[in-house]
Amino acid sequence: MNDADRSRGFFKDVKRLIIKVGTAVVTRADGRLALGKLGALCEQIKDLNSLGYEVILVTSGAVGLGRQRLKYRRLVNSSFADLQKPQVDLDGKGCAAVGQNSLMALYDTLFSQLDVTSAQLLVTDSDFRNKDFRNQLNETVESLLDLRVIPIFNENDAVSTRKAPYEDSSGIFWDNDSLAALLALELQADLLVLLSDVEGLYSGPPSDPRSKLIHTYIKEIHQSEITFGDKSRLGRGGMTAKVKAAVNAAYAGIPVVITSGYAPENIIKVLQGERVGTLFHQDAHLWVPIKEVSGREMAVAARESSRRLQALSSQDRKKILLDVADALEANEKLIIIENEADVAVAEEAGLEKPLISRLALKPGKIASLANSIRVLANMEDPIGHVLKRTELSDGLLLEKTSSPLGVLLVVFESRPDALVQIASLAIRSGNALLLKGGKEARRSNAILHKVITTAIPDTVGGRLIGLVASRDEIPDLLKLDDVIDLVIPRGSNKLVYQIKSSTKIPVLGHADGICHVFVDKSADMEMAKRVVLDAKTDYPAACNAMETLLVHKDLVQTGGFTELIVDLRTEGVTLFGGPRACKELKLPEAYSFHHEYNSMACTVEIVDDVHAAVDHIHEHGSAHTECIIAEDRGVAEVFLSQVDSAAVFHNASTRFCDGARFGLGAEVGISTSRIHARGPVGVEGLLTTRWILRGSGQVVNGDKGIVYTHKDVTM
Repeated sequence: MNDADRSRGFFKDVKRLIIKVGTAVVTRADGRLALGKLGALCEQIKDLNSLGYEVILVTSGAVGLGRQRLKYRRLVNSSFADLQKPQVDLDGKGCAAVGQNSLMALYDTLFSQLDVTSAQLLVTDSDFRNKDFRNQLNETVESLLDLRVIPIFNENDAVSTRKAPYEDSSGIFWDNDSLAALLALELQADLLVLLSDVEGLYSGPPSDPRSKLIHTYIKEIHQSEITFGDKSRLGRGGMTAKVKAAVNAAYAGIPVVITSGYAPENIIKVLQGERVGTLFHQDAHLWVPIKEVSGREMAVAARESSRRLQALSSQDRKKILLDVADALEANEKLIIIENEADVAVAEEAGLEKPLISRLALKPGKIASLANSIRVLANMEDPIGHVLKRTELSDGLLLEKTSSPLGVLLVVFESRPDALVQIASLAIRSGNALLLKGGKEARRSNAILHKVITTAIPDTVGGRLIGLVASRDEIPDLLKLDDVIDLVIPRGSNKLVYQIKSSTKIPVLGHADGICHVFVDKSADMEMAKRVVLDAKTDYPAACNAMETLLVHKDLVQTGGFTELIVDLRTEGVTLFGGPRACKELKLPEAYSFHHEYNSMACTVEIVDDVHAAVDHIHEHGSAHTECIIAEDRGVAEVFLSQVDSAAVFHNASTRFCDGARFGLGAEVGISTSRIHARGPVGVEGLLTTRWILRGSGQVVNGDKGIVYTHKDVTM
């Protein structure tokens, strides 16, 4: 027996279920009824009825059964001469009429033996266009269920008005699979079970030994990779029709399971939560670990999608971003619900306030993110931009062009807004993306990923952006230096070091944000108060918030500095001191100069001059963002030229170090590395270059007969 699957725990609350029986389940290979299988099915339904379940049956098989009976009747009534003539196909509607009568007679007999009453309801596509019909249908079914009667539905093919009822896929429903999905919605079922002749949905034809059973269908993963075999040997649908019906019902809120109608007690096992068949659920991507696809498969699929993205026109790539922005705003309520759930779990777990602050999507954040994406979309297309054009020789033109890096792996902290920024930058720069966010933001990341990838057109594919389910998968991904081109870890120095030491893939490190503000003796103290307060209190959890305040020794006894300290404390900032500040300002000692508080706290230290400030920053900083407040331009220039950090400011808050504020549209992170990209990494930091050479048949031939001009012809 299979163990219960925790993701199917909601089955215990099912009361009303619809069971759809396929033609291949109720008939044998020769077209005759499979009495044993049908009898076992009726016994399961009887047991469910006794347990209080409301069971509605949708059955196929009438046309196949009718065709078999009419063929036999024609054989009996034909002469030997008649049998020598070409046989004319039987009329499908006639087959349906004969088969419906025979099929229902059999159901009635089997259920009667089990002391269960059944009722036949034949419907057509056109019936559901009538509101009065739908109301009456609901009343009739409710009445039958109250009496413990099993309603048995079938499409009334005998009187269908469609021109080609077995091929036409237009209309409200087009086969008994789609009829079952429609009834599940119309009759407000809790579960739809589609019985087939195989165990469930496989990754390929079930007869192929390489095919694997998919236990939980996740549209973003499986839609593009499943290969279907032939349709049902007797019915109209087959697995393709079942999957289409299941997806439609599931995304409308009705869970669906496709499973075998051959296995004994399979329906009961489904209701007990066992891992039977394939489950379709609108929230499956939120609570099913996406480990059915390996890291390599995810990376390769992402690269293939990125190549399709690069092949689009600039306008089409722009439209994708605009669609993503619209989708975020349209799904804001759902995103906030999932984010609030993450925050509630974090608070219950007692996580630190700075972490919870980064985790929460505050009011207006979704609108702000959508606006940043629109700004990014309206920027000049970065792909294929000619950076330099050189005439190598007469008729031989060399172009240096901008090009996407390829596949990016970004490991980031528990900030859901980071996912949106990183994904939008990847799309704009034509890169593929694998994302691993903090576990604290699991639900927020999942819904944001779903919203974004759903907005990506099928011509590119949602697998352009993959969401890695578990941190356990990271070591395997770091080995894929043949398919992943750049790793960007956003987090602590420890995380960056661990990743750098575990991979051959280039790493763009985003380490701690130990940001300093140095207030020189020449500073305008009113300006200093504004800048320091903003740098610390505007968003204390940000990596560009001030963590250390350095003060020129000549300011310590001045009223302006005293007011600055009072203002910080008034705003709720807890102050710690270095050795000199502890002694002169009576502050508690800081744990370390290299400490990122990410909260309403900071370190204060006293330095002799600008050179001492620069030395302190080099010794204890993280090369992120530093600021000097000074009116003496000479002192300011010393600071700006000598501080070796990614961003260095004069008379401006460290909080300006941000991709959006820099006009980059968004940022994938702030790099403290010195190679490739530094500071806020926007679109340009995610690009490399390619060389395009245009000639007219030139050859090297030992450089004989060619005159190199190397003329710059960049426009």
